[in-house]
Amino acid sequence: MNSLKYLLFVIILLFFAPALIAQDDLLDLLEDDAAAEIFNYPAFKAMKIGNLQSTKVATKGEIYMYVSHRFGSVKDGVSTFFGLDNANTKIQLVYGLMEGLQIGLSRESLRKTYAGSIKMKLADQTNKFPLNLSGYATINLNTELSKERYPNMKYADRLSYAYQLLIARRVSTKFSIELAPTFVRQNLVLEPFQQHNQFAMGLGGRFKITKRMSINLDYIYNFNRAEESVYNDPLTIGIDIETGGHVFQLLFSNGQSTNEPGFISNAEGNWRDGDVFFGFNIVRVF
Repeated sequence: MNSLKYLLFVIILLFFAPALIAQDDLLDLLEDDAAAEIFNYPAFKAMKIGNLQSTKVATKGEIYMYVSHRFGSVKDGVSTFFGLDNANTKIQLVYGLMEGLQIGLSRESLRKTYAGSIKMKLADQTNKFPLNLSGYATINLNTELSKERYPNMKYADRLSYAYQLLIARRVSTKFSIELAPTFVRQNLVLEPFQQHNQFAMGLGGRFKITKRMSINLDYIYNFNRAEESVYNDPLTIGIDIETGGHVFQLLFSNGQSTNEPGFISNAEGNWRDGDVFFGFNIVRVF
């Protein structure tokens, strides 16, 4: 575990080194902001890399409809047709409230979870500033929890939260990378020894292989996961396919939930055991 922490630290240093070297003075950058040229190619085409949020924010007045499926574990074999019999479905609407600010509402069948979210663009990568920056926050309501199982449960125990600073850099026209310092709060944890407050670091990337297709990967390391936990850090590997007004994402992940508190804290699968979930995201812009 320590070696993984060191690896994340080295990645962070490598990520920010070009940015630090390239800067002259922050005040000069702010004064020259009007003359800065925004990069023509965004770091990421979709609002999610796989499971991890990207820095992309909806344009003012646009409505995005997300339909996400995560089937059951492929490890179950033919008895569930490699998981296709056990689907988790999420439908989400995202609206560009104003330029650089979006809001979202969703419902996920896993744990019958309702969620609201907000994402704000903080900075664009330009010839004057080397990073794309966005802030993201979500609140989740688990309506599956019952008084029979948790007799002392209060309404607030159904709530969980996640907050992320999304830091991306388009290294080239083909390759983009992102870091996502994350805080998760679960008012009711699924394991009695798990901490309610959890800090995590997300790492994601996109490599374009054709004009309309890219390979995506994201991983989130939870610094506060209890050693005896049955859950794992989520790793997601996928492909983006652009088709006009759609972005179609095919992916495999060891987390079945598509909500941040769900897959960051409670990814139930294990890649080493072949316990992964096939899924897809369909995005339509209106």
